[in-house]
Amino acid sequence: MGNSLSWALYFLWYRQAQDFIRSHRRYSTDTSLSSLDYLVASGASGILSAVFTNPIWVIKTRMLSTSATQHGAYPSMVSGLKSIWQDEGYRGMFHGLVPSLAGVSHGALYFVAYEKLKAARRRSRNNAPLTNLDTIVTSSLSKVFAGGLTYPHQLVRARMQTYNPADLTLRPSLGVVGVIKQVWHHEGFLGFYKGLGPNLLRVVPSTCVTFLVYENVRWTLPRLLGEREEHRQG
Repeated sequence: MGNSLSWALYFLWYRQAQDFIRSHRRYSTDTSLSSLDYLVASGASGILSAVFTNPIWVIKTRMLSTSATQHGAYPSMVSGLKSIWQDEGYRGMFHGLVPSLAGVSHGALYFVAYEKLKAARRRSRNNAPLTNLDTIVTSSLSKVFAGGLTYPHQLVRARMQTYNPADLTLRPSLGVVGVIKQVWHHEGFLGFYKGLGPNLLRVVPSTCVTFLVYENVRWTLPRLLGEREEHRQG
């Protein structure tokens, strides 16, 4: 639910942000957006999707970090949402939101790299449509690039969202700065990159599938709907 909802909202607002930038800066239809334009569009859509989906990521992190048989563990997402609302109020829904907002830089860097790699590949193919393999390669390289640079925010967010259901007093209260200081003091610089390898193994294939579907649907739907419209008019 978190992945599907966040991607859906992200793509929706990302496209709308691009259209707004084109209109605001009075670009012609054949003018390409700049790297700064892509950063602004992806940053704005990332902030909105992060705020709307943060409660889901809190539940996911807590369910992953506890045993199903542990006292106080969440048996489902709905029960977890109810428990957080009753025990912590609305603020509990937004644990880790600050590092999530910092993680917007991940999406911004990803989309800049993705759009630029796509443009470079199109030029090398004389503006021919990209193949599925092109989409897989560009999305993979972009994800590794952005993930490697911005991974520490995911670790900080996970540390803030994790809790011990047997002792509610151990729920995170250090804040962003406190967690950063704790990791640096006990684990050093490399501590911010714990789990990077498994994370990339998880997110790179899912990102490839997401963008493969997105690009194909984006190419197919206008043509399919256009053909239907022509058929109705005929």
